[in-house]
Amino acid sequence: MSSSTEQILKAALALPTQERAALLERLLISFQSAPDPNLDELWTREAEERLDAYDRGELKAVPVEEVFDRIRQRRAK
Repeated sequence: MSSSTEQILKAALALPTQERAALLERLLISFQSAPDPNLDELWTREAEERLDAYDRGELKAVPVEEVFDRIRQRRAK
């Protein structure tokens, strides 16, 4: 790290916990690309289509416990 980065880090670490958290949040946001304005509409449409498919019997539900068990098994490998 450059000396200026080191100075910024030192100053940031001296901040109270809540201010460090707020700073971290803003830094993380700076890495994100601009949100797609159509994204909410696309996700809404996807959710409605999945619900309709479930209602028609084309999709089955999986208990959340089973989903988490599968995730734990995959992580254990």
